[in-house]
Amino acid sequence: MNGNASNWFVERHVTEGRGDKIAYREAWQDGRELSYAALAQQSGKVAGALNNAGIQREERAAMFVLDQIEFPSLFWGALKAGVQPVALNTLLSTDVYRTILNDSRAAIAFVSFELLDLVLPAALDSTHIRKIVVIGDNAPENTLNWKAFINEAHPVPAIECSGDEVAFWLYSSGSTGTPKGVRHVHDALKVTCDTYGQQVLGIREDDVIYSAAKLFFAYGLGNGLSFPQSVGATTLLFNGRPTPDVVTHILETYQPTLFCGVPTLYAALVHQWEDNQCVPSAPLRLCISAGEALPAELGRKWKTLQGSDIMDGVGSTELLHIFLSNSPTDIEYGTSGIAVPGYEVKLVDEGGGTITEEGVIGELLVRGESAAADYWNQRAKSRATFEGQWTRTGDKYEMSKSGRFIYCGRTDDMFKVSGIWVSPFEIEQALSEHPDVLEAAVVARRDKDDLEKPQAYIVLKEGRNADQVDELKEFVKERIGKWKYPRWIDIIDELPKTATGKIQRFRLRDNT
Repeated sequence: MNGNASNWFVERHVTEGRGDKIAYREAWQDGRELSYAALAQQSGKVAGALNNAGIQREERAAMFVLDQIEFPSLFWGALKAGVQPVALNTLLSTDVYRTILNDSRAAIAFVSFELLDLVLPAALDSTHIRKIVVIGDNAPENTLNWKAFINEAHPVPAIECSGDEVAFWLYSSGSTGTPKGVRHVHDALKVTCDTYGQQVLGIREDDVIYSAAKLFFAYGLGNGLSFPQSVGATTLLFNGRPTPDVVTHILETYQPTLFCGVPTLYAALVHQWEDNQCVPSAPLRLCISAGEALPAELGRKWKTLQGSDIMDGVGSTELLHIFLSNSPTDIEYGTSGIAVPGYEVKLVDEGGGTITEEGVIGELLVRGESAAADYWNQRAKSRATFEGQWTRTGDKYEMSKSGRFIYCGRTDDMFKVSGIWVSPFEIEQALSEHPDVLEAAVVARRDKDDLEKPQAYIVLKEGRNADQVDELKEFVKERIGKWKYPRWIDIIDELPKTATGKIQRFRLRDNT
């Protein structure tokens, strides 16, 4: 049996009679649409064009592509040709792109015209890139135009391959430093659909899904590509920054039934809707959150304002999507829920022993069939992360009395105060409950006695008074304990984050 993922996600919908169904709709004025039949045709032409261009099986195709209808055509077309697409963060610098191109040794680059100024210098410097294809009306010297590239090609069927073959790459978001190339196999895509997509999210053919999280990273790829295409649903794509104004407009205008965001965006939307006393009318039956743990108070505020629950969960680039989650009928804000059906999770102590008691902090390990093959060219890191069937997540958790998992922080972010582990997230959540605080991040800082204590960085809501540091300290003491309060509080304009919304605490630690 052909294990090429494109057969199940693309061709199946045509043979089952969904060819005329809209698969993708661009959510902006004069935005385009792409039916499932057109997606099958276009992706077949991409495969033919890659063959014509001399791009060989198992070579890499770097995708510097915004959320637009060319993305799914290119992604599935590459899989059909046996070429491995590398979906890349569209918000990085030229120097980082240069590093990634050298690391992946991509043979061809596809670039949205809007990104050309950043990408082209890196692509031209690469000794591996043989073709540069520009998606847009203009293609400068030394590049090819997208339409010309695929229009001259004839559609070709998907090559036969094993489900265990590497299908595509993602680069980790870099919340702890330099991105790593994560390689995933064909079967992993369907695994996430059969587990989280079907048994937790419960996505349906009549759903319209909008993911503010972009397609270039694992969470967005599942939300906006594999999950909807597993059932023949419709995805709304937006190629720009998902600001509160933009997201509000999309919810009101395009009426999605599922919305996927990150805690930072949910906080900004709640703040705007409270200030404006205006909530968009959208038939949302469910919202999901990942990337970082969702503060409990934020989830409750969203429910009160919008009417739908936010189903918080945790996933990773290494596992491709969410493996620990609340469920639509069982949501407990302030927790990450329980293991998604099809996955096993456990907590281990510093010596590797399994933790079974409630309230004891340990590192979370996960076992599931969607785990990545490895990190490209990083053998030591691969061996440290992928331990047989188990994957180390790098997240610290504790288990509640009811068996739910409570996020405590990244392994690298945890520290001890008076010999007791402190969770930066617990302090951040307490600070975020203050009515004047929009966002908070906590890291360790050494005091005059060279002992570690909490340092907080705070972003205040617009118009709020910045002269309240002592008040904020007392606020935390009252909620989570006198010894956990931040000894230092800096008011800043914004927190450093990855494009996926994760706070880059290592950058804050560099400032302490």
